[in-house]
Amino acid sequence: MDKKFAYLAIDKLEHKLEKELKDFEKLDKLYLSNTVPDGVVWAQNVWYEPKLIKIKSISEGAKFLRSLQKNWALYPYKAVRRSMLIQESLAKIIKTISFYTKLPKINLGSWTLLDENTLLYSQTCSSSFSNGEVCFHETLEPPSRAYLKLWEAFTIMQKIPKEREKCLEIGSSPGSWSWVLANLNVDLMSVDKAPLDNSLNKFPNINFLQKDAFAFLPEKLGRMDWIFSDLICYPEKLLAWIQKWLGFCDNFICTIKFQKDDHDGIIKEFQSIPDSKLIHLYNNKHELTWIKFKEIF
Repeated sequence: MDKKFAYLAIDKLEHKLEKELKDFEKLDKLYLSNTVPDGVVWAQNVWYEPKLIKIKSISEGAKFLRSLQKNWALYPYKAVRRSMLIQESLAKIIKTISFYTKLPKINLGSWTLLDENTLLYSQTCSSSFSNGEVCFHETLEPPSRAYLKLWEAFTIMQKIPKEREKCLEIGSSPGSWSWVLANLNVDLMSVDKAPLDNSLNKFPNINFLQKDAFAFLPEKLGRMDWIFSDLICYPEKLLAWIQKWLGFCDNFICTIKFQKDDHDGIIKEFQSIPDSKLIHLYNNKHELTWIKFKEIF
């Protein structure tokens, strides 16, 4: 095996991953490459040091994988029926979780068949979830499904705000992220020109202000413990606003939304901010999430 990594592309965003990789061999949505993962953001999962092995039967394939470790996730590519029979002989993987489930300490490996007798596998991947798919037991209570992005960010980073911490959310309407934060019992200042959904009126810890979000600056508000944004705006405008808050807040989770494909420059600017990372969440669409946590990175 002459490739050091395998990248699983995001559905319908394969072209973005292809642009990031210097070299690749494409296996449907799985890309074998020597490009190092640092700086690669448009991948749903990364397999480290993938290896090949020849197998003669379903039982031999399952036995081999079990001999290496317990937990494996199948990426269906070729010989799908045969692959599924091998996977059925392995430990069951829980695919739908509750919010803020503790991540398993044991590696989740990934594997696929290139043909009936050739098994490609990696014992260690970037995601703790099967094929990078973070699926929750959902609720109809928040006003939109955007809350899943914040649930996912908290879960994969294994950090949430503490009770009564001071939080600022800009661009909060209709209020799905505010709903998540209010349920964590933080002191939330929620800001948008459009009103929150009426269902959020029951939360006394939400202080909603119907104003221009970008007018809220540290010289007016002082320090914040957390800043959140799922606001639709140009990434450059959000970055300029965030830079004013660096030094006045330790924890950020912000969605970076793109209107076009030519955005390599702004991606690099976000990536250059110390102690932060830019990732594509499973529950993101044509967008990335920028995360900066105190004492995490």
